[in-house]
Amino acid sequence: MKTRIRTLLANGASGRECMVAGWVRSVRASREVAFVTLNDGSDMAGLQVVADQGLANFDSVCRLGTGAALRVHGTLVASPAAGQQWELHATIVEIIGEADDAYPLQKKRHTFEYLRTIAHLRPRTNTLGAVFRLRSRLAQAVHRFFAERDFLYAHTPIITASDCEGAGELFRVTTLDAVAPPLAAGQPDFEQDFFGQKTGLTVSGQLEGELLALAFSDIYTFGPTFRAENSNTPRHAAEFWMIEPEMAFADLADDAELAEEFIRYLCRFALEECADDMAFFDKQIEKGLLERIRQVAEADFVRMDYGDAIERLQRSGTAFSYPVEWGLDLQTEHERYLSEQVVGGPVFILNYPKEIKAFYMRQNSDGRTVAAMDLLVPKVGEIIGGSQREERLDRLTTRMAEMGISQEPLWWYLDSRRWGSCPHAGFGLGFERLVMYLTGMDNIRDVIPFPRTPRHAEF
Repeated sequence: MKTRIRTLLANGASGRECMVAGWVRSVRASREVAFVTLNDGSDMAGLQVVADQGLANFDSVCRLGTGAALRVHGTLVASPAAGQQWELHATIVEIIGEADDAYPLQKKRHTFEYLRTIAHLRPRTNTLGAVFRLRSRLAQAVHRFFAERDFLYAHTPIITASDCEGAGELFRVTTLDAVAPPLAAGQPDFEQDFFGQKTGLTVSGQLEGELLALAFSDIYTFGPTFRAENSNTPRHAAEFWMIEPEMAFADLADDAELAEEFIRYLCRFALEECADDMAFFDKQIEKGLLERIRQVAEADFVRMDYGDAIERLQRSGTAFSYPVEWGLDLQTEHERYLSEQVVGGPVFILNYPKEIKAFYMRQNSDGRTVAAMDLLVPKVGEIIGGSQREERLDRLTTRMAEMGISQEPLWWYLDSRRWGSCPHAGFGLGFERLVMYLTGMDNIRDVIPFPRTPRHAEF
């Protein structure tokens, strides 16, 4: 049975017989010996394989190309070379899959733009390998965090008939004929569709998550979400993953407390459990990243009312590109100024004007604001958005009427306010945004293996 290189390097013993398998990163060969760097994706460093003339296929090993797949049997010994503790002296080298000079990853460094054109191969690079290892470990940490707090893990629908955000940016799901759909009053007749109504890919599992929280108290969802938004920015993708906890018998203060605990936990996890990859990001992607993440992990998360935030921005004397007025949403430049210049760390902005927030957010007694929150952190601005939900049926239906939202499609959501309603709250964290924040990567396309963006779905 093969041994993962990471495990071998961590638990190695001189003289140990083992077998490893992986892909060639480099070959240095002479008439007498060949040094092959082998990587199986389990760590950054890989393992040096030493092959000598005693191998039956020594000449073939010397001619190996970068990218070739090997299975190597041998003996682990202490390495005399600097920078590596162990090397594997090969007794058998099986060439499983060859790679010729056309293999695209011959150079040590490639631009991220180029690597996006070969997404099927880019996980073999150091940077993308480190990103996807961290992404995997973080996903496990998310589940661990909520499991330790007895949250129920819920799977909410991917195909939905509701638009949580009310933005109408759903990808449509239909079985109607694309060329000649059945018509009713000149429009596609969705009553003849598979589900008998308009459906699309979900933008959020929140509404369904609320229903489950009103049965299980504390739940979370962690799954794919979709936005048919034609945004070609480094922060937007059409398919992304969302983490959305929901708590019954909870208010906005409880929501912010959970969000603070969650971010602090994930920052510490990355620093402690993914130290090698995080050190790589600090050295190669963003100088000072480790210190930035450490400061967030150890910081006091400030709470600031939206009105106070507007006043601070207006008094700053800074010429922002976007206007700063009460009633307008905060832009990234405002969010970063507040977290970096005013607070110098993470800050929750609380109680936003109701006119710029969704219909389901609880209305405050002032009649102007809702119990909403955004968590802002240095470098990126908003990383978490959440709210206390409106649990009062009369307030909810009135707000829906004001916003022109039909009640009939959401009859099931309104039912949850008729029987056993209670205060509840939750938030959403875009998983890719989190990975970007913890790695220092600047483009969302480089933190998800196969990004879906406008005009790009080829892999």
